[in-house]
Amino acid sequence: MAVAVRAAKQGDLPSIRSLLTSLELTVAGVGQHLEHFLVVEDAGKIVGCAGLETYGFHAFLRSVAVRPEYRERGLATSLVTRLIDQARQERLYAVYLLTTAAEAYFRRLGFETIPREAVDPSVKQSAEFGEGVCATARAMVLPLAAVAKH
Repeated sequence: MAVAVRAAKQGDLPSIRSLLTSLELTVAGVGQHLEHFLVVEDAGKIVGCAGLETYGFHAFLRSVAVRPEYRERGLATSLVTRLIDQARQERLYAVYLLTTAAEAYFRRLGFETIPREAVDPSVKQSAEFGEGVCATARAMVLPLAAVAKH
């Protein structure tokens, strides 16, 4: 069976939480936003995930994780690209994220480092912003095509 990317299902939540915890990433808010998560599955096992929380015209990319033995295959990039495409289809203004270790990776995908204060206030509603583990994380943004305001 080939590795496949698909929408997360409720039954995936324990596996997603386990993956994030094993990689020392926060699980705060995952359950509330599970319908906006993608997973990478291999033979019935969740080996990667990423989620997108939407707040008005802005989104927060979170929980981008791939098991170490599955890295260097483009799986994280596939997840991120699909979620960014989704944000563009929804005509959102920007996608934000927090990272402690992958700033260079996200820069290659077009994200720019910004001061945390510059993150749209609506996005700061994410449970991840309240987590101590994210207190020192760098904020980044990917501006999307602007939508005309009416």
